[in-house]
Amino acid sequence: MQERIFNLFASFGLSPKAVIFFLGALPVTELRASIPIGILILKQSVKATFFFSVLGNILPIMPIYFLLDPVSKKLSNTRYMRRFFEWLLKRAKTHAKIIERYETLGLMLFVAVPLPGTGAWTGAIIASLLRMHFMPAFLSLSMGVIIAAVIVTALTLIGKLAF
Repeated sequence: MQERIFNLFASFGLSPKAVIFFLGALPVTELRASIPIGILILKQSVKATFFFSVLGNILPIMPIYFLLDPVSKKLSNTRYMRRFFEWLLKRAKTHAKIIERYETLGLMLFVAVPLPGTGAWTGAIIASLLRMHFMPAFLSLSMGVIIAAVIVTALTLIGKLAF
């Protein structure tokens, strides 16, 4: 799946840094894919890969936070979109319990764990659903993204040395 997405971006003739940025911004890949692809496949420097992955991963936070509610209400008029938003909100609510308990610290730790479904997109959805204040939520999400990027970069470099 990640390879197909990478090939799609590459087919547009985008620079390696732009590919890393866009992979970092996508909900399916985020920096969990953009960092390994940037370092191992695109042969970019660790600094550049880290920077563009983090920037791409942080970029969607504000639009998700502020537009989730009005967009979901507007698009939920159709059956398919209503089902999608019901699924999305149900999925986010299952992760919201720890964040409700620990608030911004919980939000940061949730995003910092580089596992599927725990990234900035899900964190921003949860922050919006819980009506957290934007600036503390944004800072927590950003710190979580940076921590996740450090972990993914370290694991990528360890894997690169091992093979």
